[in-house]
Amino acid sequence: MKEYNKANIPLAKILRNNMTPWERKLWYEFLRNYPIRFQRQKAIGNYITDFYCAKARLVIELDGGGHYTSEQAEKDKIRTKDLENMNLTVLRICNLDIDRNFSGVCEYIDLAVKKSLPQSASLTAPSSEGAD
Repeated sequence: MKEYNKANIPLAKILRNNMTPWERKLWYEFLRNYPIRFQRQKAIGNYITDFYCAKARLVIELDGGGHYTSEQAEKDKIRTKDLENMNLTVLRICNLDIDRNFSGVCEYIDLAVKKSLPQSASLTAPSSEGAD
């Protein structure tokens, strides 16, 4: 279990109940039923990550338009580096990719999970067909 700032738990619960449309789509149409457990709005260190898979040591961050300002991009770079220093892999996915290439996003996540697991682990991902 990763260390986390307990003060972030109330906010994480609020965020879980108020997911963005892109978080909802990724959660309900792919990650919720993925064969390896993902958690949403997971407190890790001083951050609240959008999605986290402990077994794969994988964080998924969805980036909307606000993430592309120079100030936010710098904060995201620091956040990513801090999470990577905790031996986690961070996938940053643009909300537009959720809208325009959902099946590709699901394949990208599936490949990242498989890459992080031991070769002997068998994993069958749920189909994202018809989810676009």
